[in-house]
Amino acid sequence: MHDLLLLIVGAALVNNVVLARFLGLCSFMGVTTKQETAIGMSAATTFVITVSCMGDWAVQKYLLEPYDIGYLRTVTFILVIAAAVQFTEMTVRKVSPSLFKLLGIYLPLITTNCAVLGLALLLVEGEMSFVKATVFGFASALGYSLVMIIFAGLRERIALAQVPRLFAGPPVGFLTASLLALAFMGFSGMATN
Repeated sequence: MHDLLLLIVGAALVNNVVLARFLGLCSFMGVTTKQETAIGMSAATTFVITVSCMGDWAVQKYLLEPYDIGYLRTVTFILVIAAAVQFTEMTVRKVSPSLFKLLGIYLPLITTNCAVLGLALLLVEGEMSFVKATVFGFASALGYSLVMIIFAGLRERIALAQVPRLFAGPPVGFLTASLLALAFMGFSGMATN
């Protein structure tokens, strides 16, 4: 139990997929203009990451390793991710058409989100058990969601502020993201002490 708790804290906060590993920056910068959109994207991505980590673990363990075809890892992982994204897209379209419109092109682009593939590759390299792989995927997705929602809230506040013209738009977004990354570095400092 202690190991799983450390895995959750490590994956969500210390080795945050966005702020420490710099994966998933496209959706991080593109979808976080409104908190509602960020929450929807976070929920969809959390589901996709968790399901794809479970599926990719099974593909690695029961297909790629036994038949010694590890060179097909990236292709097969992308197929598993694409299937999870397709299911998520159909569900969101049916359950919340307004959210589906808000997310727009970013929803199908979860397939090519490097955070999703990067996490699948990380769990295979770590040779985790199925339970640990699932917990790792879910905790990493929670960390991704946490950062997306915090950043969206910050961007909404900044949109109301009077920012100098030189910094308006993307520059203030990048500065805010860098300050958020510095704030999360405090978690990694606590982990090494």
